[in-house]
Amino acid sequence: MFKGVFLALISIATLLTGTARAGDAPAYSMVLLTENFPPYNMAVDGKNFAQESNIQGIAVEIVRATFKRAGIGYNMTLRFPWDRIYKLALEKPGYGVFVTARLPEREKLFKWVGPIGPDDWIMLGKADSPIQLNTLDDARQYRIGAYKGDAIAEELGRQGLNPILVLSDKDNAKKLVDGQIDLWATGDPAGRYLARQEGVTGLKTVLRFNSAELFLALNKDTPDEVVNKLQTALDQLRKEGTVDSILGKYL
Repeated sequence: MFKGVFLALISIATLLTGTARAGDAPAYSMVLLTENFPPYNMAVDGKNFAQESNIQGIAVEIVRATFKRAGIGYNMTLRFPWDRIYKLALEKPGYGVFVTARLPEREKLFKWVGPIGPDDWIMLGKADSPIQLNTLDDARQYRIGAYKGDAIAEELGRQGLNPILVLSDKDNAKKLVDGQIDLWATGDPAGRYLARQEGVTGLKTVLRFNSAELFLALNKDTPDEVVNKLQTALDQLRKEGTVDSILGKYL
């Protein structure tokens, strides 16, 4: 009997100690997931897994500064593939994923903080390509490369253009110059940055068919107070010129 009471008292003391320690930490902490999507997010060593200081890029710096200003804790991991981390943020409370386009069909799936940066949607061709497009519909006769799980690829699929999908968008740069695809549907500036990383230059924009903004998407169970703190912090950083300064380092 006395042993049971003693163990119960230890359990209560442990619980109280844990509560006190928890009070010393940020009131809320999140798991942030990202992917290799230069120049917005990328592993320092270029691999498909990285954590914390081994991740860099425009969005990474902006997100870090935003969470620091808001006083909200986080840990950050870069993983692959995009479909997997997007699904984790969609289903698991306390998770977020960046960067991603804020589209009407995604609006109610997440809570949003941003915008973090621009992401126009373009069709790239080789420098000597004779292809001329006035509308997206004009591209139906061509082989179009796109990135699996990306909003651009999803939109092309909805439009019935049936893009040829790859697991890494940078692969499309080489496929384009090697003649395996006629057009590369990608983001701007992300696509051009990826192409340069692959040693591919001189690509030309054949069509600009959408203008989008990239955001941090938070699981819809994230408390509104947390979302509002993060949005306020980002707005302050933008007003102070910090966001433009980070963009200028990479673009």
